[in-house]
Amino acid sequence: MKGVFLAVSVIAFLAVSCEELDNDIRKHWAGDADSSSRVSLGDVAVILSEIPLELEQMNEVHDAVSSSSENGYDEEYMMRDLFSVPGAGVGDDRLPEGTKARPVYDRPMRELIREYLHRQHETRSGIFKDSRIQDVSPEEILEDMQSSDMQIYWPYSENWDGKELPVITFDPMDGAETNIGYRIVVDADGRRTVEEVIADEQMAIDGTVWVVNRNDDSGYNSLEILRREDPDWGTGGGEIIVRPQSFKGGTGQEAPLRTLILREFTMLRNYDSWFAGASEFFVKIGSVEGFTASTEAELKLYSPTVTDFMIVVKRKYKGVPRPFNAVLVSDWTDQLEQCAFLISEDDGGTRTSWKCTALVRIASKSYGVEIELPINTRDDIVWRGQLSSRYIMANNNVTGHFGDVDLKFEVQEY
Repeated sequence: MKGVFLAVSVIAFLAVSCEELDNDIRKHWAGDADSSSRVSLGDVAVILSEIPLELEQMNEVHDAVSSSSENGYDEEYMMRDLFSVPGAGVGDDRLPEGTKARPVYDRPMRELIREYLHRQHETRSGIFKDSRIQDVSPEEILEDMQSSDMQIYWPYSENWDGKELPVITFDPMDGAETNIGYRIVVDADGRRTVEEVIADEQMAIDGTVWVVNRNDDSGYNSLEILRREDPDWGTGGGEIIVRPQSFKGGTGQEAPLRTLILREFTMLRNYDSWFAGASEFFVKIGSVEGFTASTEAELKLYSPTVTDFMIVVKRKYKGVPRPFNAVLVSDWTDQLEQCAFLISEDDGGTRTSWKCTALVRIASKSYGVEIELPINTRDDIVWRGQLSSRYIMANNNVTGHFGDVDLKFEVQEY
């Protein structure tokens, strides 16, 4: 998702009918990551701009992106959900049955897309004027859309006034900050036209913009989903929920339970072009939970644990402290000297790992425990290293700087 910035100097503003829109996408974009698909991101943007969108379809997309956001993901509506479960957000399928009432739409957007494709295919108009797909059937295009990772991304969707139709654009996949967009205009007589405009992030902030892009995060459980699956993750934004308990240290005396919490997370810069959406951070910590060994032989009884979760930070929250209140180490004992800590921003690639160590102390001697934290080869490393017990205790509830993010840790004692 990284690349050179593309400066677009002039694009003519043309008012054309829905049936006469210039669909030579190759004039306007740099490529598509999925060359196996018969339909491109630009094709889907054209389709969405030419179907007769009404308030019901706008509400459908808004329902979906709002649900995704509530589930801890970006403001996104995947094509596979659009066709199979209209109005469903990313993560809805992982919630307990009955958690959310399923909206019902008289004419879901999938029906408008099907009707459009069959109509345009018969007349060889719309996207079927493009020589790339003149011999592709509507059913093949529908199959590609449903099986792909394409989606509608609606940045700043919470600002929608409930009426405005969108400018529809797509991710040029080259790191550019501007691209062609299609504005739907309806005159007083109900006649629809489509104007070509320059779409940028300011347009999305000020109005309604849909971006057709590719999904990066639906395969992961968000922090919000993890909280709903396991109460020990806490409620987020409020007080932590941890079952109080105590343990006996090596002296046989009861010792307090200390829990390490990531209280706040502040993103200091956006990592990708705005067309690609929010930044997905993966927070990973390797430690030896509840370590109370008193001999080297007992060390073998302990296995390192890795806490791994995803935090999605929307673009509008750059520089804004976000309360996450996530438990990193539930049982930090006096004998745990260091843990391994890694923050990365997801950019895909081959799965690999960072081999590192956590330190524990037995009878005044330190021992390293080998740990592997998973990471992808193209991920941006935001910060990685060791967090020492000394640092954590000295900076309890104090904001610290870790690369391009600020973190506030807190140790709660029970």
